[in-house]
Amino acid sequence: MATNDGKFVCYYRVSTGRQGKSGLGLEAQRAAVTAYLNGGNWKIVDEFTEVESGKNSDRPELDKALAAARLHRASLVVSKVDRLRTRNGRVCFREAFF
Repeated sequence: MATNDGKFVCYYRVSTGRQGKSGLGLEAQRAAVTAYLNGGNWKIVDEFTEVESGKNSDRPELDKALAAARLHRASLVVSKVDRLRTRNGRVCFREAFF
């Protein structure tokens, strides 16, 4: 398996307050990101967590994560693409390319 190098900004989202308080959904997402990065020469420069339903496309923490990625010239990493989607399938990126 390939390793990843560079700087990363992590974005995690859970859909309910209960998931956010329990940490179960968040811990699984963190584990998936760590597995993806796979021990390479990388550094997480910032992390952002959102507790927001998939039905709402207003994601202030995602906006902050994108701004941090631009600022640090880092890649944004998420555990699964569905963390960026709304319930109706729209992707929440407003400025995906920087």
